[in-house]
Amino acid sequence: MVVTTGVLERIWIKRAKNGPMDFVPQAAVRANKGLVGNADQGGRRQVTIIDAERWAAHMDALHASLDPSSRRANLLVRGCDLTNSRGRVLCIGRVRLEIAGETKPCHQMDEVLPGLQAVMRPDWGGGAFAIVLTDGVISVGDPVSWELPPQD
Repeated sequence: MVVTTGVLERIWIKRAKNGPMDFVPQAAVRANKGLVGNADQGGRRQVTIIDAERWAAHMDALHASLDPSSRRANLLVRGCDLTNSRGRVLCIGRVRLEIAGETKPCHQMDEVLPGLQAVMRPDWGGGAFAIVLTDGVISVGDPVSWELPPQD
């Protein structure tokens, strides 16, 4: 059972390590791999996710207005709090992602905007990373929901 809470607003694919984040309206996703065409494949950080509300709060705190692609995450969701979500299953359309941990902001954030790393550090402010559980295609505008654990 799932409860829809939000929407997928953006998808970015990174073609090469440290390369640009390319916006795409739709992406194929492969189980245990990640986004097709993305430089990072496999491992525990198959997909990285940030939430739009947290990004807006970071920008407000720093009196800035950077595009969320500056975070270098693959997905931007709205209406879905990622805080303390390790172990939960996030559904985007028909694709299921298991949140494997918190994405800690690195020094690159301060290269983008001084002070951004510190603002993002508390309470999962850098977003989350996930393992892809099911193959599928995701599109901007897809519903985003948390899968509820089975009831006994």
